[in-house]
Amino acid sequence: MSTKNTQPTPTIDYDFDAKHIWHPYTSMTHALPTFGVVAAQDRQLTLEDGRTLIDGTSSWWACVHGYGHPYILQAMEKQLHQLSHVMFGGITHSPAIELSKKLINMTSDRLTKVFLADSGSIAVEVALKMALQYWQGQEQDQKQQILTVKNGYHGDTFAAMSVCDPQGGMHTMFGDSVTKQLFAPAPQTPFNAPLMDNDLSLIRQIIEQKHHTIAALIIEPIMQGAGGMRFYSAEYLSGLRALCDEFNILLILDEIATGFGRTGKLFAYEHANIEADILCLGKALTGGYVSLAATLCSDKVAQGISDSPAGVFMHGPTFMANPLACAAANASLDLIANNQWQTQVSAIETQLKLELSEAIHYPHVRDVRILGAVGVLEMDSSRNTAQLQQEFVDLGVWIRPFANVIYIMPAYNITPVELTQLTTAMKQVAANIKLSASEQSFISHG
Repeated sequence: MSTKNTQPTPTIDYDFDAKHIWHPYTSMTHALPTFGVVAAQDRQLTLEDGRTLIDGTSSWWACVHGYGHPYILQAMEKQLHQLSHVMFGGITHSPAIELSKKLINMTSDRLTKVFLADSGSIAVEVALKMALQYWQGQEQDQKQQILTVKNGYHGDTFAAMSVCDPQGGMHTMFGDSVTKQLFAPAPQTPFNAPLMDNDLSLIRQIIEQKHHTIAALIIEPIMQGAGGMRFYSAEYLSGLRALCDEFNILLILDEIATGFGRTGKLFAYEHANIEADILCLGKALTGGYVSLAATLCSDKVAQGISDSPAGVFMHGPTFMANPLACAAANASLDLIANNQWQTQVSAIETQLKLELSEAIHYPHVRDVRILGAVGVLEMDSSRNTAQLQQEFVDLGVWIRPFANVIYIMPAYNITPVELTQLTTAMKQVAANIKLSASEQSFISHG
């Protein structure tokens, strides 16, 4: 007697997807497997076969309020019927004005001007262009270079690629097509540790030699994200601010991943009690519901751009200040303003420390790092992403490792039970990792 198949009929054309659709950082001929998602609610993704997964990445760190939040959805639906999009050239609208007011009020006093763009990479492009055009207004056209640190990541567009790690990063294959910038060693002092003697001295040497040509220094404050989920000293960050002041260099802070509470402060620069000249925001800005980013700058930077030969800032995306995206952002920032995130992120940090700390004793775990709503297991070598991803799906969670890092950055409103399911899966997968054939061969042959 045959058993009737009770699983729902697949609604996703995986074959077409594999043959014709590119996914991030994948090959069209050797693509990684994909999992069809048909719905999302709260912290759960529903696959087309009916399985549900606890989302440990909050859709690349953006959906901080979870999926289907009624307040954000209501704001978007209302805006959709009023004004879903209009060009921003020569036109303004209330959602953009309201959002800009909120951003100016919640960031540091120095930041008074707002440029609304479409994505994090473009926010970085805008920041770099602002810095270059500022110095034109100061009649210092020789200041054309950008200084940054290794292990950084700032986006996939060309100017953003130029300030990503040129050796260990994701863009080395573009070679001479990418503008050559200045790179200092990555900060080595861990978060909350005494500053190492040579950490700032190495970047100071570069600045002393090159400050006449350096327009700006750009860095991800406190947490280097895609460069390895590294947390570094707030004292190092405050030292960079002092160096920029001493040598007349603009400081660009890329808070696209860290902004809006992720590290336990509303913005990561608050750990160091400093201000940026230019600030990049994105990801959680809209709660992850639609793409939007912002670049904020000081009056000084804005005046310098106005004094440049062009007289205006030379950038203007088609979907700049999209009203629907601004409405989502306004709703998301309303939720942030309620300050529940502080209690939520603190509780997540406490639970992560309690549940992940034991993994430091696992054979292939090199380090365990936790800050705010970020939990990281650094493995001793790079692992097979597709294999580990499948193991996590089998355990009922969505965790997407990269290189040698297994990490989670969940929504702030995740429940303790859901978070335990994520940490348990992380530990189980990390504990069961076996040596690859090449690693075994290396050990056996000394």
